[in-house]
Amino acid sequence: MRDFVLKRIACILLPFISLFGIYVIVHGHTSAGGTFAGGILLGLSIIAYSTVYGTDKAREKLPEKVLIWIESYGTLWYIILGLVGIVNGVPFLANKLAGISLGVPGELTSGGLIPLLGLGVGFRVASTVVTLFFTIDEESSEQVVK
Repeated sequence: MRDFVLKRIACILLPFISLFGIYVIVHGHTSAGGTFAGGILLGLSIIAYSTVYGTDKAREKLPEKVLIWIESYGTLWYIILGLVGIVNGVPFLANKLAGISLGVPGELTSGGLIPLLGLGVGFRVASTVVTLFFTIDEESSEQVVK
């Protein structure tokens, strides 16, 4: 009963924080550092969930296997998109030179491959932040037990 208010407020706010983090990731190519900041927001919403409801419950929702998968494939996604330029005979991460349409500047569909790169970066940052939190929490709980 003591955490009832905290859990209810978290239940209401955390989906909006996560949604805002995804929004920042998706719109990150139109602002400086957006995908990294969005990844931090998304990761911190998961950390807030684990702080309020407990790390065990958060690990049930987001197991370590999923975090490793996101981290690995986020990096692989970045490399694959970078190789699009090399396949077309231009430098790594080339956009316009590779023949990819850049769209209208400032719109969500602008930037060629950059919005897709941002998705990989944002989700990788989020999973890394959560993995670091889980690791630190695990280490601190082991020290308390000793």
